[in-house]
Amino acid sequence: MNRLPFTRDAGVRADLRRTLGHLGYEVIPFKKTEEAVLTHVPMSVPLTVTVSRAKGQDATVELAVALAGHGYSVSPHLSAHQIRDRAHLAEIVTRCSAAGITGVFVVGGDRTGTPTAFADAMELLRALHEIGHGFADIGIGGHPEGHPEADDEALFQALKDKAPLATHITTQIVFDPKAILGWARELRNRGIDLPVYIGVPGAVHRQKLLRISSGLGIGQSVKFLKKQQNLFWRFFLPGGYRPDGIINGLAPHLGKPENTIAGFHVFTFNDLEPTEAWRKRALRGLAVRPHLEKRALRNSNTTTVF
Repeated sequence: MNRLPFTRDAGVRADLRRTLGHLGYEVIPFKKTEEAVLTHVPMSVPLTVTVSRAKGQDATVELAVALAGHGYSVSPHLSAHQIRDRAHLAEIVTRCSAAGITGVFVVGGDRTGTPTAFADAMELLRALHEIGHGFADIGIGGHPEGHPEADDEALFQALKDKAPLATHITTQIVFDPKAILGWARELRNRGIDLPVYIGVPGAVHRQKLLRISSGLGIGQSVKFLKKQQNLFWRFFLPGGYRPDGIINGLAPHLGKPENTIAGFHVFTFNDLEPTEAWRKRALRGLAVRPHLEKRALRNSNTTTVF
């Protein structure tokens, strides 16, 4: 099976343990999401709630408020194309503040055909600061393999413009660690020094992901999957996908001075039980003492662990 290999580099192991110990999960605001989170996700796992085009912005805020009420650290996505105007934005900020929510993730989002006061994420970010939001953490999106509606230069410039109004960048899904690393180094070269969290799929069952990518349209991550299905299915194991390859490829570069990669962010597509099982298994594997690694490998049917 495709697993993260043992490494004898104590520093890399420590970085991976720390990163996987604080891994963030993104969830979709469906009817049973709250119940699934309570059943499968520990309180120590930070959550983000994406905006579904079908459900709308308010459903995202409602779920975020509910999860915060259970004690989770939650950041709702705020979509420029789903927030009607400044009054709607102020209402959202008030609801989040009352629920103790201290973070948000600002995106342009999918166009719905309904006019809004905000053309893009930059306009929404500016409005958020102008009304006095009070959030300690504001995330923005990154696109290591580009975006169909903008060239690379425009994307880098947009990040540079938004960076002073944000605290971190989370990328969309990209399967090539080399492409991600090259993009992260270019950010540093251009003076964009925000911490970067690399977006990866969780332990997703292929049937569910195919269903989501075929019809739900929750954002650019799913659009990417729809366009890249031939490539995507090559990464699947018999039971589903695991993000081990991406994480293993980037682990030696965590915290290095030539980039600002700080960790990973998991797009769970609400497959929370297998994703959390994968994370726990990964942490157990990384906790194996180095002097036992060779013995474990000899006793294993594979050359990899967890």
